[in-house]
Amino acid sequence: MTTHTQRTGAKKIFALIKQALAGGEQDYTQGSIRRAVILLAIPMMLEMMGESVFAVVDIFFVGRINKQAPTAVGLTESVLTIVYSVAIGLSMAATALVARRVGEKNTDAASRAAAQCISFAIFITIFISIAGVIFAPDILHLMGALPDVVSKGAIFTRVIFGGSIFIMLLFLINGIFRGAGDASLAMQSLLIANIFNIALCPTLINGWGPFPKLGIEGAAIATTTGRCIGVMYQLSRLMLKKGKLRMHIRNFLPDWKLLKSIVKISWTGTFQFLVGSLSWMFLAMILAGFKNTELFDGYQVAMRLIMFFILPAWGLSNAVATLVGQNLGAKQPDRAEKSVWIVTRYVIVFMVLVSLYFQFAAQPLIAFMNPYPEIQAYTRQALQVISLGYIFYGVAMVMMNVFNGAGDTKTPTLVNIGCFWFFQIPLAYLLTHYLHGGPSSVFFCILVTEALVCIVNIIIFRRGKWKKVIV
Repeated sequence: MTTHTQRTGAKKIFALIKQALAGGEQDYTQGSIRRAVILLAIPMMLEMMGESVFAVVDIFFVGRINKQAPTAVGLTESVLTIVYSVAIGLSMAATALVARRVGEKNTDAASRAAAQCISFAIFITIFISIAGVIFAPDILHLMGALPDVVSKGAIFTRVIFGGSIFIMLLFLINGIFRGAGDASLAMQSLLIANIFNIALCPTLINGWGPFPKLGIEGAAIATTTGRCIGVMYQLSRLMLKKGKLRMHIRNFLPDWKLLKSIVKISWTGTFQFLVGSLSWMFLAMILAGFKNTELFDGYQVAMRLIMFFILPAWGLSNAVATLVGQNLGAKQPDRAEKSVWIVTRYVIVFMVLVSLYFQFAAQPLIAFMNPYPEIQAYTRQALQVISLGYIFYGVAMVMMNVFNGAGDTKTPTLVNIGCFWFFQIPLAYLLTHYLHGGPSSVFFCILVTEALVCIVNIIIFRRGKWKKVIV
């Protein structure tokens, strides 16, 4: 009897996982909340892991060219957070608007919101791309790169910024899919993009087969090509599939009232992420100021590993944005809140396991990412300190996605400004410039700040004002 029950339970679990991976739009305003969380979380976690693979693949292959190449990639990625910030801000707006309209069963309005977000994204990315291509050497120099890094890395920066439209659309359209409740399409687009990036990166860097040896430039071309193919897949599914979202040419004509709502949500969402990103950039500049290439490269490897393992939790917390948006649209705030606490428990368990791994078992992975022992030592130090705050970071992500999913991107933006700009940056500057703290003091600042962000967000969440937001 027990064996039969266990087999039945296992079959149900595998069937649920299969359904989550296969996809299909779901109504998350009714039925089991735990089932809804799993259906959303599995593809979202894989999607976020897929996004982090881009940076990990680049740093892995580029790290074998020379010691200057990873620094150029790291500094470019630090500045590229501006593009990521705008993309994530727009995806927040897309998810909130689409999810709310889907929850209200107004699919025409959801499709129109999606189209307006895409049009707006294309318009503003043109200016970002032009600026990045023209000022690539100046960007690296401003970030504190040494002359040889600037000369060898400028082409990488130019190619990446030139293709920033694909970064923008990849994030944005995935936000649309998540808002509609079909997270598996977002996962599939990242999977396709990564397959091409992983195949092209070593091929173009090393000149395998008929391809010329391009070095660091090859990594940039591979990454941009992979993202481009991923976007083409997204657009084909968005324009051709028959589901809740049915895109027509008329949807792309300017709707000024809707565009105003998009700007209202996305600019604070953009600034919300940008605040944190600029803080990371400032910390990178502090570490670059030590004039120790091994230290900076070790920090860049550590940050990519940290983000790689954090992004699954980010994907899990993204499920909250869809659940909150759809359930608030369906006038079910209590169901929305219950889903938040369920996801929070899952995130805590995951973050504890990852933190333990970084504390005691990460050395083989560190060595795999970079062959230089002196760089490995700094990577290990950064991982062990920063990962102590993983639980705080995970819970904070869930709470911020609650506000974002409800359309209140202003609240987490103000929290980030207070915690990152008025606490973390002054503290890091004080410890390194006046108290002569070493690199570990910068890592300590990250740990303390994440704990503070978590506590503040929980306090605001419990007040419940997010349930009354209108979008």
